[in-house]
Amino acid sequence: MNQKTTFTTLALCALGCIGTAKAQEARYFNPVTAAVPSLQISPDARASGMGDVGVSTTADPYSQYWNPAKFAFIDSKAGLSLGYTPWLSRLVSDIALMHAGGYFRIGNDNTQTIGASLRYFTMGKLTTWDASGRSLGVSHPNEFAIDASYARKLSPNFSLAVALRYIHSDQGSREQGDRPGSAFAADIAGYHQKYITIGGAECLWTKGFNIRNIGTKISFDGGTTSSFIPTNLGLGTGLLYPIDKENMISVNFEANKLLVPTPPTGDTEKIANYQKTSAIAGIFKSLGDAPGGFGEELKEIRWSLGAEYNYCDKFFVRAGYSYLHPNKGNLQAFTAGAGFRMSAFRIDASYLISTISDNPLDQTLRFTLAFDMDGIRGLLK
Repeated sequence: MNQKTTFTTLALCALGCIGTAKAQEARYFNPVTAAVPSLQISPDARASGMGDVGVSTTADPYSQYWNPAKFAFIDSKAGLSLGYTPWLSRLVSDIALMHAGGYFRIGNDNTQTIGASLRYFTMGKLTTWDASGRSLGVSHPNEFAIDASYARKLSPNFSLAVALRYIHSDQGSREQGDRPGSAFAADIAGYHQKYITIGGAECLWTKGFNIRNIGTKISFDGGTTSSFIPTNLGLGTGLLYPIDKENMISVNFEANKLLVPTPPTGDTEKIANYQKTSAIAGIFKSLGDAPGGFGEELKEIRWSLGAEYNYCDKFFVRAGYSYLHPNKGNLQAFTAGAGFRMSAFRIDASYLISTISDNPLDQTLRFTLAFDMDGIRGLLK
């Protein structure tokens, strides 16, 4: 099998979470696909432990990926985060996502924050073969993205952010003119939080949106053909409820949809038109191009529900559930997580439990570590 085909198959299995038994039972299977699939992998254990909700959760050091507008509300002046996620660990041992990020508040009015992150996805070591079975050598395919963001409070309760991103993907193959591809993208995000009273308790109501990876298409053959990157619309809301002075619980509900056209099948003319569609036109086309109409468009939405228990802002227990219709990827998974926070650092872990048999993502474990610069300075005094 060609190396590029191998990775494409792995990406569909992993990011579409295709359960073998379920897929065979489905009469119709038409997932939305995009290049550079590693951009869809959650880099942090807090969100992953809550069913991949992060657009509307309270600000944390991992906000760069989910919603950089949250940085405008973060308590600390500066911080760093590191993450490691073994990927497809049930199938292979050398595929992983590594992530590093940071943020820094600028100005004296506590309304502006800049952020940056670097993510590197290694696909291990792959050997390619020709049709006669002769080895063509060993390659080390990888994908990485580097980005920077600017967030600003526009009112005491609302913030907006923009992020710019450079994306690079090297699938390792050099057959038939194949080469690495690059793309540029931007995010537009917003976040709103407001205190409301419920049953005599002062609760924090949060809302957020993020349109991620609005950018160019990517080509792996010098521009002869090109593919869409995973532009994504995320919307969510959440409620933080204080049980008492020491115990709090939050619940978040979010929806995510790829703003990528549904790939046509069979019709040569439709495939040619799909290839000619620009990235921006593809965003608008994706809102109404599903062959099954509006009902199928709704099936392309990934729904996530997550909860977090917080004790004294030091110990955290999390749980969540994420669902994508069987015809569009068949993701059905519970998640669990835990975290521990001190003044200078925090550590989080999460675990995925698939409800679908033969899911390669089942038992995925994530770890993230974050440092609070204010806390570190306090320890050094």
